[in-house]
Amino acid sequence: MTAATREMVREYLRSYPMEAARHIEAADPLDVARFLGEERPDLSARILRFVQPDSAARIVEAAGPDGVGDLVEALDPALTANVFARLSEDDRQQLLGRLAPALAKEVEGILAFPPGTAGNLMDARVAVFRRDTTVREALERVRGLRDRRVADLVIADEEGRFEGIARLQDVASAEPDQRLGELESPRIVFVHPMTSRDEVVELLNKHRLSSLPVVDLQNRIVGIIRQAGLVEAAQEDALGDLQQMVGGSKEERALSPPLVGVKSRLPWLNINLLTAFLAASVVGLFESTIAQFTALAVLLPVVAGQSGNTGAQALAVTMRGLALREFRVSEARRVLVKELTVGFINGIAIAAVTAIGVYFWSRSTGLALVMLLAMIASMITASAAGTIIPVVLVKLNRDPATASSIILTTVTDVVGFFTFLGLATLLSGMLAGS
Repeated sequence: MTAATREMVREYLRSYPMEAARHIEAADPLDVARFLGEERPDLSARILRFVQPDSAARIVEAAGPDGVGDLVEALDPALTANVFARLSEDDRQQLLGRLAPALAKEVEGILAFPPGTAGNLMDARVAVFRRDTTVREALERVRGLRDRRVADLVIADEEGRFEGIARLQDVASAEPDQRLGELESPRIVFVHPMTSRDEVVELLNKHRLSSLPVVDLQNRIVGIIRQAGLVEAAQEDALGDLQQMVGGSKEERALSPPLVGVKSRLPWLNINLLTAFLAASVVGLFESTIAQFTALAVLLPVVAGQSGNTGAQALAVTMRGLALREFRVSEARRVLVKELTVGFINGIAIAAVTAIGVYFWSRSTGLALVMLLAMIASMITASAAGTIIPVVLVKLNRDPATASSIILTTVTDVVGFFTFLGLATLLSGMLAGS
């Protein structure tokens, strides 16, 4: 290339960087890397700024460790991180090692997202399309993305700023000459890299998403959370809540070191021990009644077990409603009324069956009546407790999943024992007369 021709090319690159970027995306990455490597860093950065991140990553990869420094020296660190994120881990570390220490540290900091954030869940290898890309061109490019499961085509402007999404199903059924901008979905949902996993799960359930774009503070596309990542986030959130409900830790895994399990569980086991003594003290208040009517000791676990199961059912439904934002805390009264109604109807049905069974077992009308009343009262109370406990924890700005089942067990045991033995004491005349 003569000096005059090269100067004409430079002038074209300076004056029309967007158009130049399109030609560069279609060229051989190695040729582009060599050409840009010979230009001034500010000019290379100006062109790479408009090149789609996937293409820019191939150019950087082609430049190799020796040329990468000159290629990205003047590029914004956030854009450099966006490009490097699309490389394999080995290539990324190798190229980072050839950058200036200060730049490499800044890029690594941008690439590192804390666990439990959208940035940690996302796949940075997202293909970005322009609004004026035709359906034919888009589908040809999608066919080349064999290593990715594409459900939505992400649309961005010339500088990589997020504009919308076109569903692959709509694209596949459109006319070949249609533009992606014509197929753009009217609903635009996106998150930032530091968005919490809980918010990601909420968006997943609210909008029934197949993918969720992740953008930086300049609204540039940095990644996408695909359906598998969304499902994984929802599962981890649900499983974490499940572990916390029984006093475990979200961080503990099946193969975690034993000390991790001990540290997360032992404090709650001690709390559970104290609550167990509280329930035992209630039984101790009616020691004389139990000594007089030994059948009460046999039936105590029946009352406690049924009220515990009833409370656990109400707790699970309420926890799910809070997690999926099916109701707000201000609407908790409606949920409470519904659970009380369910507890009352179920209480009558179960209590009737239990009372009949107790009568045939003991031939005691008084004992059957005590069982009937105690079962209804304890199941209604358990339904209320299962609804109120998580709502109160939310109002106190606490995680509603944190050991809620331990609190619930305490309430149902204490109320169940007190109701059953208290009624037996009040109606002891009927028990003695049976």
